Amino acid sequence: MGWHPLLPGLLLSLPLVTGWTTSKCLLTEGSQLPLVSRYFSLCSVTQLPFLAVCFSVTNLTQTLAAVPRTVEGLCLIGSVSSLPPDAFSVFPGLKILALNLHLTELLPGALRGLGQLQKLSFLDQPFGKKSLFLPPDAFGDLISLQSLHISGPCLDKKAGVQLPRSLQRLAVTFSCLQDVGELAGMFPDLVQGPSSRDPWTLHMLDLKFNRGLKMASPGSLQGLQLETLNLDQTHLEAARVKDLGLQKLDVLYAQSTVVAELPAEAVAHFKLQELNVGRNKIGYISQEALASCNSLKSLGLQSTGLTKLPPGFLAAMPRLETLNLAGNQLQSVTLCMNETGDVSGLRTLNLAGNGLRILPPATFSCLPHLRELMLQDNQLLSLEGQLFLDLQQLETLHLDKNPLLNLGKNWLVALPALTTLSLLDTQISLSPDPGFWGAQSLHTLRLKLPSLPAPSVLSLPMYLTSLELHASSGMKPWRLSPNVFPFLETLTIKGRGLKLEVQNASEVFPTLQHLSLLQNSLETFCSQDTSNIFLWQLPKLQSLKIWGAGSNSRPCLITGLPSLQELKLESLQSVAQPRSVQLEELVGELPQLRALQLSGTGLRTLSAAAFQRLGSLRVLVLYTEKDLVLHDSLREYSPQMPQYIYILQSNLACQCANAWMEPWVKQSTKTYIQILDRQLCLTEEGVPAKHPLFSFLWDHCPQTLELKLFLASSSLVFLLIALPLLQEVRNLWIPFLQALFRVWLQGRRGQGGEGKRFLFDVFVSHCRQDQGWVIEELLPALEGFLPAGLGLRLCLPDRDFEPGKDVVDNVVDSMVNSRVILCVLSGQALCSPRGRLELRLATSLFLAAPFPPVVLLAFLEPISRHQLPGYHRLARLLRRGDYCLWPQEEERKDGFWAWLRSRLGP
Repeated sequence: MGWHPLLPGLLLSLPLVTGWTTSKCLLTEGSQLPLVSRYFSLCSVTQLPFLAVCFSVTNLTQTLAAVPRTVEGLCLIGSVSSLPPDAFSVFPGLKILALNLHLTELLPGALRGLGQLQKLSFLDQPFGKKSLFLPPDAFGDLISLQSLHISGPCLDKKAGVQLPRSLQRLAVTFSCLQDVGELAGMFPDLVQGPSSRDPWTLHMLDLKFNRGLKMASPGSLQGLQLETLNLDQTHLEAARVKDLGLQKLDVLYAQSTVVAELPAEAVAHFKLQELNVGRNKIGYISQEALASCNSLKSLGLQSTGLTKLPPGFLAAMPRLETLNLAGNQLQSVTLCMNETGDVSGLRTLNLAGNGLRILPPATFSCLPHLRELMLQDNQLLSLEGQLFLDLQQLETLHLDKNPLLNLGKNWLVALPALTTLSLLDTQISLSPDPGFWGAQSLHTLRLKLPSLPAPSVLSLPMYLTSLELHASSGMKPWRLSPNVFPFLETLTIKGRGLKLEVQNASEVFPTLQHLSLLQNSLETFCSQDTSNIFLWQLPKLQSLKIWGAGSNSRPCLITGLPSLQELKLESLQSVAQPRSVQLEELVGELPQLRALQLSGTGLRTLSAAAFQRLGSLRVLVLYTEKDLVLHDSLREYSPQMPQYIYILQSNLACQCANAWMEPWVKQSTKTYIQILDRQLCLTEEGVPAKHPLFSFLWDHCPQTLELKLFLASSSLVFLLIALPLLQEVRNLWIPFLQALFRVWLQGRRGQGGEGKRFLFDVFVSHCRQDQGWVIEELLPALEGFLPAGLGLRLCLPDRDFEPGKDVVDNVVDSMVNSRVILCVLSGQALCSPRGRLELRLATSLFLAAPFPPVVLLAFLEPISRHQLPGYHRLARLLRRGDYCLWPQEEERKDGFWAWLRSRLGP
């Protein structure tokens, strides 16, 4: 489950062929990122095959242990004060790392092992004035780093952090930066010293949103070659950039700063190619400033308070290709000077939001190379065809949000290259005449259908490939013409004011691949009988998005789309008549469907029945679904489940029907299941929710009570079975370990070796059946007085063991305190548990003790080596000759006693 630890044994099998869950982390493949993109805003790169984002991180080690080692993008959000050494060394393939952890320091070697890392971000609260300590060699191992972003924390002005040569983008934003010269102390590599040969080159230096940045010390970035400098939302005058000592600067962004006039000197000094000073109070541009801007290819003057343009505006910038004049008060535009006949190379012109009412016929006469023209959000009432006569190469025209009323027949004939036209939120009176459009190459059209008192036919270009129609409800429906759109691939319909013949959709749209139905009632596209099936049978449709806007009174079964790969159903639950639905009521036979996203559909029950018809489904995402019940049929159907199931901003019902889920999710062998939000359950009506879902179900559901009893009884049975085994282990191994420890301890205390004083000369190990031989034969020969005996002190268990003491302890102590251990062996002794124990103890001491005792074997009868326990341990004794067989013949017994006396020594 979302808060259970990841099964570590499954991490090595990625890409996904098994299932697992991870705590506080959301995992996804790059190809599926758009489905969960709202959670990956810090590291949203679809090119990466595998990404992870972790929330509420407080223990970095514990969190990272639950992340698969093969992730290439990792975002961490939480609170961790310091980054320890080798923090990410287990992720050698990591390419993107974003840390929003309120860090205060990086310990040396924290980023070691990230040789493939390309993008690194340190994020914190903006303007929080928290300090981040970076050691000078913090990035020494990042040999592939291309982008470094520090947003929020403040760096030491004299940190002296070394930058990798591979770095292309450096961003220090939302921080405490007050002077651009502080960067030289933070990152001394940026500044070319007297001994530097190769100047440092950056594609981008981003300093935006440093509200305290007001100064630029002269020469503070001496020698730096820079392509783009971003000073947006700072208080630094753009004109002061020329004093920084930069060797090169191509692009300057200075939006919402303190620019009061065009920074002409900076443009001329660097021969800038692109300048954007939008959202500044400029108001007026002088001829002198224009004269210094002849190097510009792109100029952004949006929302700068311009009311008019100076004469010869475009002529002063002969290389200009992109011009943004949106959001000004240019009631009329004078770009072209007819008397000069000059031609501009401008390709993109943005005049949106200027309040333009009239465009004279010669407005664009000097722009024959214009490709894109944006005129949306103005006050244009009409457009004359001759206005576009000189725009023979225009490809894109935006006229949205203009009160356009009338457009003449063939009004677009003058635009033979036009491919994209947007007419949303206009009042155009559309003519049913097919020649109304006139553009021969038009393939993308966005259009709002005006209200009409009576139904009308909408005539559209036949060869469109993309069409977006907005048709408000409460009007008489429109009908489409022609009857077939042979090349249409993308269709978006918003609103209910369009009447479509859905029964023959496959004939009208034979090549349609992407369909979006927004704010539509599905009743228009579904059958009206009891089956209520989606009628648009489109053989090539690959993606379908339906946003019902809370107006569907009953579910519609999406089925019969053989090529559909992605389906999004949103806001299908009726606000007025809410009802619960099952997934099989929404989704039918879709053999190629790979991604399914549901949001606000009224889904209440999820069972295996729906997945049986979705054999190719890999991803299921559930947003804002309430009181979900997952049927336990999913447990049996688990091998055919999708590989990813995301339950995000949705809650599971606090019902016992969900009690089976926790063990199933933790043991899932195929599906990765993520429930992001922890859910609390009410114990009583009116009592604030405080119990986590699964602990609540565990305590309140009968089946979990039965499971508890089963587990308790199973544990008791297992304990009863294990007790004899534990006793056997105690008898077999603990004495060995005790004996070895005592011998080792005596050796450490200097009590071992030849100087040790023994309580007994010989410990005699024997069984009760051989006790007669020991007393009658052995005892007189060893304990008897000279010359018949040897006068030795023997340890006999029945005679010399300490009363009341454990038998095993007596054996161990007696062996340790005996100079020689004599094992009397027979077939009966080897069958005796005590005899086998004493033999194992003796051989263990002989092989492992620091000062091993002398061990002798006396066989009372011939015994095969296969009968000897642990023969490999006795082999050394047998090879040395420390054994002898007791003969039955009287004449050979003297040889036995001679052998024994020789082994016992003086």
